Amino acid sequence: MTLELRRVSKLYGQGGVGARSVDLTVRAGEMVALFGPSGSGKTSLLQLMGLLVKPDEGEVLLDGNRIDTLDESGAAEIRKKRLGFVFQSFGLLSLLSAEENVEVALRLLGVGGRTGKSQVASALELVGLSERTRHRPDELSGGEQQRVALARAIVHSPDYLLADEPTGELDTDTGTAILRLMKQIASGGSAVVVATHDPKVLDHADRSLFVRDGTLHTPDRSELTLWATEGTGGLSSS
Repeated sequence: MTLELRRVSKLYGQGGVGARSVDLTVRAGEMVALFGPSGSGKTSLLQLMGLLVKPDEGEVLLDGNRIDTLDESGAAEIRKKRLGFVFQSFGLLSLLSAEENVEVALRLLGVGGRTGKSQVASALELVGLSERTRHRPDELSGGEQQRVALARAIVHSPDYLLADEPTGELDTDTGTAILRLMKQIASGGSAVVVATHDPKVLDHADRSLFVRDGTLHTPDRSELTLWATEGTGGLSSS
């Protein structure tokens, strides 16, 4: 089970570069971290893998089959069935409870009844929110809201979990707990890709890649040490 970018480029207006001839393969059971400062292209890489944008050049493949050429209907089916997304902004529906927010993902797949209720309960239990299922987002802390967003992303057991700055708005302890959960999800057989500038991810990722000006760079040990001790100091664009 693999998700691949092959020589993928994505350009934006006025000289913006989201990706430049990127090759990346993500496999089942691994957690991959994409490090980089704002504007480096790491979010664009997630969007390309998640079929949220199409590449200008190159190919996106799922299990060896090209998927970037799918129409929107076909891309939507891939996103619903095989991908899970976690965004920094959480994206929860304010009028719905935690369990109702998670249930939304299953409704898109036509899953309901006892089966749906069981899957929702299992997802919320996994993220440690079994006692907060009836609470709305404004009744939850930031960390709890992120856990609800994570539960919603994994309730349908996606093959690939794509997370954009999942710890950006969280305190150190809560962020670490979220990363441990993501590592647990990867260990269960899913592939997890995290775009981040948080050095804590280094303690959990199986692979760490730096993103600079839309290109990928495999860091050496000294760069990893610099990143861990000085944050974005290891990612200067010079």
